[in-house]
Amino acid sequence: MATAIKRGLEAEGFAVDAVFNGDDGLWMAREQPYDAIVLDVMLPGANGYQVCATLRDEGNWTPILMLTAKTGEYDEAEALDTGADDFLSKPFSYVVLVARLRSLLRRGARERPVELSVAGLRLDPAGRRVWRGTTEIRLTAREFAVLEFLVRRADEVVTKTEILGAVWDFEFEGDPNNVEVYVRRIRRKIDDPFHVTTIETIRGAGYRLNGRAD
Repeated sequence: MATAIKRGLEAEGFAVDAVFNGDDGLWMAREQPYDAIVLDVMLPGANGYQVCATLRDEGNWTPILMLTAKTGEYDEAEALDTGADDFLSKPFSYVVLVARLRSLLRRGARERPVELSVAGLRLDPAGRRVWRGTTEIRLTAREFAVLEFLVRRADEVVTKTEILGAVWDFEFEGDPNNVEVYVRRIRRKIDDPFHVTTIETIRGAGYRLNGRAD
C-alpha cells in the first residue's frame, strides 16, 4: 500500500519518501523538512500514535494525515489527541486522500503555543485540554477543535462555512447547521456552569468568541 500511495502521489506531482516502520519514519521526520506526513497507525516498531506523539513533544508541527484500518470515534479521537491534523480510515478513496493532503499543505505547519489564554479560558492544543480558571472542562475532540478555532479568531465574526472548513474539511457531507449543535454543546460546558457568555451568536453572520468576556 505504501508503494502504491507513493506512486500515486508522485503522479500528482508530489515528491515522496516512503519508509515501512515507525522507527525509520520517526528518524526521517526528524531529519527532513517535509511539508506533510502521511502516517499509518499500524506500523512495525513504534506505531503511528507513538510517532505522532513523539514528534509533537519535540516541537515538530509538520501536518500529519493519519491512516488506520480501525474505525470508530475512539480511534479517531486517539489520533487527534496525539497531535494528528486529520484522520482517514482504510479502505479510503484515493481522491479523498489527495484532497485532504492538499488541504493540509494549504494550511502549512504552524508553531502551536503550549497554551492559549482568552476570556478566562486556558487551552492546551497539544494535550487538547481546556480550563476555566482552575476548573478543567472535558470536551470531545470535535468540540475542542471548534473551540480552538474560535479562540484563535477571538473577537472576530466567523461563519459556519469557515468553521466547517477548518474543523470538518472534506469529511463533512451533512447539514451546515451541525455547527450550531456543537456550539450549543460547548456553551453548556464552558459558559453555562460559570454564568458567563463567551461565544456570541451574530445573527445572519456567524459566531464570535468575546475575548473580553468574564
